[in-house]
Amino acid sequence: MNKRKFLKSLAFLGIGSGSIFSSKKVTAKTIAEIDPNAADFWDQIRAAYKLKPDYINLENGYYCFLPEETLDNYIKHLRDVNYQASSYMRTVQWDNKAKSAAMVAELVGASPEEVVLTRNTTESIDLIISGYPWKSGDEAIVSNQDYESLLNMFELAERRYDIKVKRIDIPMHPQDDAEIVDVYEKAITPKTKLMMVPHIVNITGHILPVRKIADMAHSHGVEIMLDGAHAVGHFDFNISELNCDYYGSSLHKWLSVPLGCGMLYVKKGKSAQIRPLLAPYELDQKTLLNLNHTGTHAVSTDLSVIDAVNFLNKMGSKRKDERLRYIQRYWSDQVRDLPGVNVNTPKDPNRSCAIANVGLDAMSPADMAKTLMEKYQIFTVAINGAGGVNGCRITPNVYTSESEMDKFVIALKEMSGNA
Repeated sequence: MNKRKFLKSLAFLGIGSGSIFSSKKVTAKTIAEIDPNAADFWDQIRAAYKLKPDYINLENGYYCFLPEETLDNYIKHLRDVNYQASSYMRTVQWDNKAKSAAMVAELVGASPEEVVLTRNTTESIDLIISGYPWKSGDEAIVSNQDYESLLNMFELAERRYDIKVKRIDIPMHPQDDAEIVDVYEKAITPKTKLMMVPHIVNITGHILPVRKIADMAHSHGVEIMLDGAHAVGHFDFNISELNCDYYGSSLHKWLSVPLGCGMLYVKKGKSAQIRPLLAPYELDQKTLLNLNHTGTHAVSTDLSVIDAVNFLNKMGSKRKDERLRYIQRYWSDQVRDLPGVNVNTPKDPNRSCAIANVGLDAMSPADMAKTLMEKYQIFTVAINGAGGVNGCRITPNVYTSESEMDKFVIALKEMSGNA
């Protein structure tokens, strides 16, 4: 599909180029000043970020840096906590952390008692893996496309608890949801206790039919834990509709909270069976807080969660979702059918959002990332064989413009010999 036809199809959906960046200069505004009904809405959002001019940043998946107002508020929180010192830490830090966690719970559609703040997805999910009531001979199911450190944690569980971890391969271009569900179901045995499934595959951007997988798993008496590292603040969903038992996410990714903030969701009534990794101040609490003790931590980050959620709410989760899907399809549909170009993300627009992965027959992922940066000033990350995926992960954000993605498309065409 050429660019003109592509834009015409999006205009039919109501998300065409009229809502994308104009050529005029827009002055940065506060969240309160941004007009959600203005024709230059996305210009206003872009102006809310301070963008590094040295390169085009297409690696927002690791860390989505903060818009300037969130950053300014974060610095204010740092100063305020520093000013109050121990009086803050001994009085209101826990109440404020609970308020931030409750705001995240509301954002994802959970109840406040089901969500706590952690430092990242790895911590959230490792708390469940390490504390799960394993017995010798129990089995767990994971995929080869899961995040490496989480797979390592399951390997530790194998060593510690004498369990067996089975790995499956997620189809990269499934014909339908049943094909994915079937792969997981075939790995289940009477000994299977827990299944870890990525809500969105971090290296390809593939959004899985997790509700269908969860319903299938529960029909076999298997609990399901979702890795949502890249989901919260990225695309619109309601966690209570996913029917999962455990869920971990990193809020410093698509929600743009300062580095070192994540969330853990545990379905009501499930936390009591999980053994805490670190002893809390009060042992054997009946709530999720029993798993959430980390000692003294960066409380100013907790306060910034509210600022980040407010910024997202100004955009609207659904509106951000549509914007990110648009900008990913804008570039990927232009190169998907080119000779020597391999888009490792499903074509179905319902199966991905901002994240996609593309590889070239002509060069390795590492050489591809190096060439993109050195020749075209485009920053990406190479995925070299993880889970059978070879290519660069491409993660634009809400501030990314069509003209920037045009430069990326030109680069891919030249690097693949399709210029």
